[in-house]
Amino acid sequence: MTVPVFKEFLEQNPDVEIIMVSRKNFEALFAGIPNVVFKGINVDDYKGFFGLSKLGNELIKEFKPDYIANLHDVIRTKILDRIYRRKGLKVFKIDKGKEEKENLTDVWNLDKVQLKKTVERYADVFREMGFKLELSHKLRPGSEHKSGIGFAPFAQHKGKMLPLEKSFELARILAQKHTVYFFGGGKKETETLESWESKIPNTKSLSGKLSLTEELQKIAELEVMISMDSANMHLASLVGTRCVSIWCATHPYAGFLGFGQSEEDVVQVKDLSCRPCSVFGDKECYRGDWACIEEFSIQKVVEKI
Repeated sequence: MTVPVFKEFLEQNPDVEIIMVSRKNFEALFAGIPNVVFKGINVDDYKGFFGLSKLGNELIKEFKPDYIANLHDVIRTKILDRIYRRKGLKVFKIDKGKEEKENLTDVWNLDKVQLKKTVERYADVFREMGFKLELSHKLRPGSEHKSGIGFAPFAQHKGKMLPLEKSFELARILAQKHTVYFFGGGKKETETLESWESKIPNTKSLSGKLSLTEELQKIAELEVMISMDSANMHLASLVGTRCVSIWCATHPYAGFLGFGQSEEDVVQVKDLSCRPCSVFGDKECYRGDWACIEEFSIQKVVEKI
């Protein structure tokens, strides 16, 4: 979700350079952005306090930063913040709104409201540094020629994902009028999607067949992506493709709707006061019936296409 923010920040502040430090396999996400230098690392090479101290010192020596922007704020980056401050650097970190999100996911809270979007929380870090930044919240199409539907039926946690039976039926219905491309990763997902391809005419599984760069290009060429509340929604935003997003236990109120995506393209069971019961879909259903999943109507997704 940082990529669209970086693009618009650097357009509005062209004299700034951003050093993005992240895992090596994310480099393709930042390719082609002027004034972004990607520093890919293997986190296993910097374990523990002494490992992180080594990383912090290496980054300071190589890049000599003026400011530190902590856009993650987890234990690892908190330790790095302490190291940077001891070196006299100014550190600015994201306000994740932890208390607000705890209140939002309280199943007994019946007064749930939209929280600040995560991309705005990223932008606030740069604003706190003194830079001006206004986000457009608009998609920028990455391809003029768009066709076909992408479908990413998997998510990391059960609370974010439709049962495979429902996703299979959704794909079968859509493939009657459109070419449907399946997106996934890993052996198990690939096996499932290849099985679907063999059973549903007019579908093609791309799982395990594309590099991240190739996957981004394919998503850019799609007419629409259908995704759970997962990474594929954000990949669609990155390349300017409309995404119909499926939300089960989670909710856009937490601020994680893809950049530039329309709330009109959100599909969810609306009359459940217990939603969202978690921010990341990683909790068990306190009711025990998973109503947000079982009562979900795939016809509502079909109607959005």
